[in-house]
Amino acid sequence: MIIAYSVIFVLSLLLPVGYYLFVRKKQNEPWLFVLYLAICVVNLGYLLISVSGSVEFALFANKITYLGQVIVPMCMFMLVSKLCGFAYGRGMKYISITAAVLMFGIICTTGYLDWYYTGASIEKVAGATVLHKEYGPLHLTNLIYVAAYFIAMIVILAISLKKRKSASQKHACIMLAIIIGNIAMWGVQKIIPWNFELLSITYIMSGAAFLAVWCMLQDYVHKRDIPKYTAAEQRRLGIGITTMSMEAKLSKVLKFVPADAPLGIREREMLEKILEGKRRREMAEELHLSENTVKTYTRTLYSKLGVSCREELYSLLLQDEDKT
Repeated sequence: MIIAYSVIFVLSLLLPVGYYLFVRKKQNEPWLFVLYLAICVVNLGYLLISVSGSVEFALFANKITYLGQVIVPMCMFMLVSKLCGFAYGRGMKYISITAAVLMFGIICTTGYLDWYYTGASIEKVAGATVLHKEYGPLHLTNLIYVAAYFIAMIVILAISLKKRKSASQKHACIMLAIIIGNIAMWGVQKIIPWNFELLSITYIMSGAAFLAVWCMLQDYVHKRDIPKYTAAEQRRLGIGITTMSMEAKLSKVLKFVPADAPLGIREREMLEKILEGKRRREMAEELHLSENTVKTYTRTLYSKLGVSCREELYSLLLQDEDKT
């Protein structure tokens, strides 16, 4: 089993490499990178447990595993939310990070208090060390922590599929399959006693699947979500865009920005350029940025406005006009 854990750990290291090769150059996504680092940490912990020679070292390695495990569902939740078009302010991020810190703090009481584990022992199986734990009263908190994230992700995906907020319904279904697969494997690991940690493989498969979905969505255009206008609406919208002042355009569009997720300086610049009718290359040249950087800020802008393309952004002008 030591060889198996070693191979899995090496494979997990390929995820950050894949991120730099296929994602970062096109669009930097911190949550995806942190997810891959967390998966590496989890598998490092499993490997260290398998080579442990004492209960103390095995418990230390187990804490390393949990360090990654409390981060994985948080990152998956943020990624699923972003891919489905949901934007969160700093408050949500701080709450998620605080919950992860508190969860890990409870786990770190192991060896000092009987809150999480009341006892532990090690056993040699197929040449590898297996850690056997006796659960304490606060072990249930980890179940609640993980289950809450899984439920939240399923709810977000359900809303996305119903309202067609995701870039592609097929991609949303793929993400739903990833989440259900994680739940199933996590449940099997908890219910059936295994000497081998199946989650070590599940995390790598999930990370690779997220990488595939992210790459597919890099240049995806939400063609099915582009609103269909009548000829009169098209003329009306066209005239509004060309004759309306920039101040008026910004005033109308900014009404759709969430109060807890205001636009940054660069996002505001992207908005102005798009309302001017500028294309990506023109925006990059005028702002002295790379096209990939423009793409990154534009995607964040669209996410905060709840749109998927510039046609939908333009439609906000028409919608606001209808409301008035």
